[in-house]
Amino acid sequence: MSFGLYIHVPFCASRCGYCDFNTYTPGELGSSSSPESYLDALERELELVAACPDTRPATTVFIGGGTPSMLGADGLSRILRAAKNTIGIAPGAEVTTESNPESTSPEFFEALLNAGYTRISLGMQSTASHVLRILERRHTPGRALQAAHWAQNAGFQHLNLDMIYGTPGESDEDLARTLEDVLSTPVDHVSAYSLIVEDGTAMARRVRRGELPAPDEDILAHRYTMIDSALSSAGFDWYEVSNWARPGGECLHNLGYWHDHDWWGAGPGAHSHIGDTRFWNHKHPATYSRILAENTLPIKDSETLTPTDRHTEKLMLGLRLKEGIPEEWISPAAAPVLEDFASRDRLERKDGRVRVTKAGRLLADGIISAILLAEETA
Repeated sequence: MSFGLYIHVPFCASRCGYCDFNTYTPGELGSSSSPESYLDALERELELVAACPDTRPATTVFIGGGTPSMLGADGLSRILRAAKNTIGIAPGAEVTTESNPESTSPEFFEALLNAGYTRISLGMQSTASHVLRILERRHTPGRALQAAHWAQNAGFQHLNLDMIYGTPGESDEDLARTLEDVLSTPVDHVSAYSLIVEDGTAMARRVRRGELPAPDEDILAHRYTMIDSALSSAGFDWYEVSNWARPGGECLHNLGYWHDHDWWGAGPGAHSHIGDTRFWNHKHPATYSRILAENTLPIKDSETLTPTDRHTEKLMLGLRLKEGIPEEWISPAAAPVLEDFASRDRLERKDGRVRVTKAGRLLADGIISAILLAEETA
């Protein structure tokens, strides 16, 4: 079983209008925290984590955020050294960092490769300038494409581009052009997420005031079909509802999440999952650093997952994967639901497994909810 290490970098140059992640701009933090104090605290956290009985050398490492590339190659190299020197990194581990295209350069990628990173994930979202403006992204449309070539030239074999589709004002032509641009790069992985307007975000306030229309479900379904068709024709295959890869390009770290394996999350607000326990850190960087200065893990709270919780999560995660799940995981009480979805070509039942079909991918969350409800009410 894999063991993942997730490290959260909470810094962003500015806050995108759709984002509800645990991130902070310099103006929001003021003098209460800095990249240097964060790195000092993170090193101490990893030392304390290494002393915990349930940790072991990481088979995958993922640096996310926020904007990890704001730390520069030196900061990201320091994080990886700390991980190696504390909990350890297993031979052949996949080591990924997210990067904002605007804070990268050829030298940046060369330094990361030398430090031991094996995979780069670039936040692109779109190559239509008006879509980026609505999302309040600061990078220029072509910078992510340029960064992908820089990373390849540095020697990275595994590259991901993140897309968001269904943004108000985006047209089919905008998405088609973005897909053409993606396929002009050397990436072997694409993540494509429908825009979700999260409560409390600037975009949610604009939608509520009527300044922007809410995403349309029919348009989102059509755009998903466009993405799947373009990527499939270019040799990518879906392996999770929102993720496509060329053979061998799958993100092993995220597969660890979807297969319900263990991982430890370090950094402000990071979540961990060890056995039947889930726990999470204090969110604010200043609070996080203050607690670690007292040689105490910055865990804010935890919960013990019941067998029902574990079952629910295994279904919710596993049915989003192309491989699906063993049918024996599903209670016989849900058999009529499975039969109904199978008769409408939303589920496939074959070789003792249950999988969503192409049409079922668009309804995966609803299918999972229906199965769980049938089990619960039996």
